[in-house]
Amino acid sequence: MKVRVVCYEGYKAEETPRAFLLGERRVEVVRVLDRWRGEDHENVKLDGSDGARYILRYDCSRDEWEIQMMESSPPMTGR
Repeated sequence: MKVRVVCYEGYKAEETPRAFLLGERRVEVVRVLDRWRGEDHENVKLDGSDGARYILRYDCSRDEWEIQMMESSPPMTGR
């Protein structure tokens, strides 16, 4: 699923996601957990402000971001 990403450009001109839009809902990036590069893309694994974990992929040739994976946080159970 394609997604609109708000980035911060660092001193090496590498873009780091700070937030992204899921429809009308804005999800802030709480923490970047990992990032890795391929030949023509970059992946960023992160925790969102909605409690979910995401992997976002940036396609360099198309200049587009998409969600590769979304994992919801487990529901809290009262004991």
